Amino acid sequence: MNWMSIAALSICLASALAYGLRRRWIDALLAAVAGIALAGGVGSFTLPGEAGSTLALDAKAPPAALDGIRSIKLDSDGLRAAQWEDLPARPLAWTVPGTPTIRVDFPRTLALGRMFTLTLQRSWKEAGRLQLLAENGEVLAEARGDGPLTVQWLPPLVERLVLKARLLDAKGKLVDQGPVPLTVTEPAPLQVRGRFGAPSFDLRTLDDLLAASNAVIDWQVELGKNLRRSESARVEMKAPDLEIVDAAWFERAGDATRAALLARVAAGAPLLVLGANAGDPGLWSRSLGLKLAPQPADKSIGTHLPMASGGLNPPEAHAGAWQGEDGLWTRDWHKGRIAWLGVGGWHRHAIEQPRALALWWQDVLDRLRVSRDAALAWLDPQELPLPQQRLTMCARGEALQKSSALAFPALGVTLPWQRRPEYIDAACAAVWPKQPGWLQMQAQGQGAQAIDGAVYVYADGDWTLWQRAQRREATARYAARTPAPVTGTAARRLPAWPFGLVFALAMLGLWWRERR
Repeated sequence: MNWMSIAALSICLASALAYGLRRRWIDALLAAVAGIALAGGVGSFTLPGEAGSTLALDAKAPPAALDGIRSIKLDSDGLRAAQWEDLPARPLAWTVPGTPTIRVDFPRTLALGRMFTLTLQRSWKEAGRLQLLAENGEVLAEARGDGPLTVQWLPPLVERLVLKARLLDAKGKLVDQGPVPLTVTEPAPLQVRGRFGAPSFDLRTLDDLLAASNAVIDWQVELGKNLRRSESARVEMKAPDLEIVDAAWFERAGDATRAALLARVAAGAPLLVLGANAGDPGLWSRSLGLKLAPQPADKSIGTHLPMASGGLNPPEAHAGAWQGEDGLWTRDWHKGRIAWLGVGGWHRHAIEQPRALALWWQDVLDRLRVSRDAALAWLDPQELPLPQQRLTMCARGEALQKSSALAFPALGVTLPWQRRPEYIDAACAAVWPKQPGWLQMQAQGQGAQAIDGAVYVYADGDWTLWQRAQRREATARYAARTPAPVTGTAARRLPAWPFGLVFALAMLGLWWRERR
């Protein structure tokens, strides 16, 4: 009951009392009925009962709105994330189905020279095979097992291609399959500054590997007293992407030189220390908090590529801020990162296993987090893009400051960039693809050259078990953001029109009696 209903009851009581004092009992009754009806019409009274209905949701024909729907009942895998985002929050009665699912993980963009890795995880444990196929159907890689399956392949060229992966059971029957889109890009040349206190075959091999990757190198090696071999960078190097020193150079450098180097690392430059020729454990403990201990002369480290251990190395894999594995110990240093490589003799693998050695060095740089940020980095969609389904494409990078819109030439649309709350430093645009295949896009700039990109749109029948897993994940997120299910019955508001009808009839009766 609100103030309007209280006022209506007060007026009806006064009117009925006035008619009663004049002994007009029928008029008093009509006045009381009119007042009570008016109070009921404006009082927003409720009765126990269901407020709205329960919708049995059909995933093949999702509703556009949930007006009048109190709760949702679901028996399938659910909807895609984009479809759930368009619906308001409602309590969801749903039990996760027990049918099998898979999850596939692989990079959509890869720099030439990097190993492509595809990993497939199953919701069940059973012997099976995972095959990676080329565009002509040739098997590029295969893995067998009853757990997670991983295949690897080294792309030979810079190109955009669509591989294919398929999962087979122990009898060779197809379980699931789908396209694997991949864009192989030309690697951005790293800018590397190296300072070394003694020459070695390892340094020569490392120099050759960096040169083969088109890196910009500023290289200085102390050959003896006042004798130095230098290699100048082919372009100006203001802030190198990687600093490399050997332990001998660091130990001989003055305090000011070491402090300047560590200041650059603190500002964000990764530092790799080649520790095979270290000789002063106390210096490393004081300067970097790295405790070193003597190692056996014949000790080797590594499984795929055995390396000779340095004379001084950390005695444990995890020591304070340092975390080590396979002869490489790393730690964060303010905004930068430092790595201690406690192995040597990798030049012995340069002739017999050059590819394996290059991949090993790539892993070292990855663990040190050495990379160059692209002007515009496209973000992978959160779920598989499908035709006629909303696709949100996002990007981040400095080029966004000069780009005002994202164009899709095949669709004939240009959309302005929009900020999204889930991406702090990125901008997005939503589009509805029409058909499967590569969808070209261009980040439009003002007076600058457009930056091209592409996203692959899958067919409805691609990766059915993976799509099933994504729908379940999206449904679980929707269930987590909805209100808690209501216990018991909800209140139902009384309709106002019956009270209005009674009020009108009572007032007409009073009017008729007053006119007589």
